[in-house]
Amino acid sequence: MSEIKNILVPIDFNQKSLIALEQATHVAKLLKYDIMLLYVHEETGIFSKIFSDSKGEEKILEILQLKLDEIASGYSSKSGVLIKTMLGKGKVQSKIVEIAEMIDSQLIIMGTNSEAEAKKTIGANTHKVIRWAKCPVITINGLHHENGCRSILLPLDLTIETRQKVTKAIEMAKIFGATIKVVSALWSKKDKEIIDKLKKQLNMVHSYIEERGVVCHSEIIESTEDEKTMIPIILNYAAEQGDVDLIMIMTQKEVGFIDYFMDSNAQEVIRTSEIPVMCIAPKEIGIIQSKGF
Repeated sequence: MSEIKNILVPIDFNQKSLIALEQATHVAKLLKYDIMLLYVHEETGIFSKIFSDSKGEEKILEILQLKLDEIASGYSSKSGVLIKTMLGKGKVQSKIVEIAEMIDSQLIIMGTNSEAEAKKTIGANTHKVIRWAKCPVITINGLHHENGCRSILLPLDLTIETRQKVTKAIEMAKIFGATIKVVSALWSKKDKEIIDKLKKQLNMVHSYIEERGVVCHSEIIESTEDEKTMIPIILNYAAEQGDVDLIMIMTQKEVGFIDYFMDSNAQEVIRTSEIPVMCIAPKEIGIIQSKGF
């Protein structure tokens, strides 16, 4: 494994992947990380289709390498971040995960799959990278973003797994000098036990975050609908805040949130969100034992 900490940025030369690279340079500069810029060549990809009749695979790879190096050089000169390049061959999603593990990437930052626009999904490649990657993944869907991160939105429910996000949110907030906005969605107003549990959890998380030197705002968002409206409500709340630049979720085991997040309706919501989403595998961070939450 590599001793140099790095961020892996998969690129397909489309606008969203270039925006992801731009955002990655800001993060890398703060963390003092390098960037590995990766293009995965598939035999059924666009370059193979264009050059299959007139040029061999060697020429295709040469063209791709030159383009990668040109982009890396330009973004490196502008940001001062060291950007290395790599060409991979194979299935895009599996190769991204494989390379991330091979070079011990601390983070993957990637644009959502442009080919998914017509299908209204987050794209098969993005979806599988999120599910398979061992490191956190930030997906970039919008076309305009802040150079840093003003606030991190941290949705919570009453499961143990969802609360693991608190540790990572504090870490990211300290890196960016950001505030954390903790929210829980409430759709069962008649259930006093659930209301009391949510309020108690929210207060404990709020205190835990502020005791670690990060400004925190906490709120329960009420809905007249059912549990399945939780994600749209949270995303609408984030958009209305005006300063949320990152939403943090778990990729597995987050009962009631990620199960819905990973289905087609939630994929469409995330695909259309202008706010980057950080996806974290539960095993990457420990469960907080302090204060009983």
